[in-house]
Amino acid sequence: MSKGISGGVPRTETDRLRARAVWLYFVEDKTQNEIAKILGINRIAIVRLLAEAKRRNEVRITISAPLADLSEIERGLEKRYGIPRAIVAPFSEQQSDPTKVIAAAAGAYINSAMQSGMTVGVGWGRTLHNTLPFIAGKTLEDFKVVSLLGGIAAARRFNPAEFAWQFAELFQGEGFLIPAPALVDSPETKRALLDKCGLAEIFEMASDLDIAIISVGGIATITTSYRIGHISETERKALVNAGAVGDILYNFINIEGRLVDHPVNKRAISIDLEQLRRARSRVLASGGREKVQSLLGAINAIRPTVLITDELTARELLKT
Repeated sequence: MSKGISGGVPRTETDRLRARAVWLYFVEDKTQNEIAKILGINRIAIVRLLAEAKRRNEVRITISAPLADLSEIERGLEKRYGIPRAIVAPFSEQQSDPTKVIAAAAGAYINSAMQSGMTVGVGWGRTLHNTLPFIAGKTLEDFKVVSLLGGIAAARRFNPAEFAWQFAELFQGEGFLIPAPALVDSPETKRALLDKCGLAEIFEMASDLDIAIISVGGIATITTSYRIGHISETERKALVNAGAVGDILYNFINIEGRLVDHPVNKRAISIDLEQLRRARSRVLASGGREKVQSLLGAINAIRPTVLITDELTARELLKT
C-alpha cells in the first residue's frame, strides 16, 4: 500500500507545516509524538494537521499489490445472485469491522468507473464515507453528483449532503442536494415538501442516473441511522416485527427486497427503490456479520450490477 501526497507548493506557514507533518507521518513513518518534537508543536496540533490534510485530499491511499485471489468467491456470487460483477475484498478477522477493506475496494472501483458526462447518485453511511481516502479523483467535464437522501442535521461525519459534496469535489463536478430532512414527521409533511419546495428537479435527475452508489443499513443492531436518533428503539423493534432486515436510503425492506408495511417508509425524503432500479449501473457496497440479511434484501430490491463486499460476508452470502 502506498500513500500519495498531492497539492501544489505550500503557500502559507500553515500549509508548509501541514505538508511537513504529512511527509513525516506517511513517508518517514514517524509517530505523532515524534513529529510534534521535530516541528516543535504539541501532538494535538499534529492530529489536526493530518486530519486537515486528509480533508483536503492531500493524502490519497492506493494499493499497488494485487489483492488475494478471490475470483472463485466472486464468480460464485455472480452466478448465485445474477450479479454482473462482484468484487470481494480479502478479510479474515471474524471479530473485526470490515468497513475499511470494503471501502478500499469500492474506492478503487469508483475511481476507475467515473467518466465525463456522467450523472452519479450517491447514498450515505460509514462504508461510503470511508471510500473517500481511496478515491484519487480527477477532473471530469459535465459531471454531476446527486445526493439520493435528504439531510441528517445531527450526523457530522456521515451526513448524506457532506458526502455528496466531497464526492463531487474529487471529480470537480457539480453537486445537487435534496434541501429537506431525510425523515419528516408525517406523510403530509413529505407531500408538502415534494409539491412546494422545489424538489421535483432533483428527483427527476435521480430518475436518470448513469451510476447509483449506495450502501445498506442494518437493523438488528444499532447502526448509523439509529445512533443519531432518527429512528427510535420502539420504531426499530416495530420495523423488525414487520419483517424489516435493513434499509436502503431509509426505504426499509424485508429479505425479499420489498418495502415493509410501516409508517416510517412514508416519511422518508429519499429516492425510492423503483427509481434506483432505473440507474444504468447500481453499485452496492456493504458488509459485516450483521449485514448479511440486509444485503440479501438489498440484492433482491435493486438488483445491483456491481456488488462490493468483504470475504467473510461473501462466504456467508454463498451459504444462504
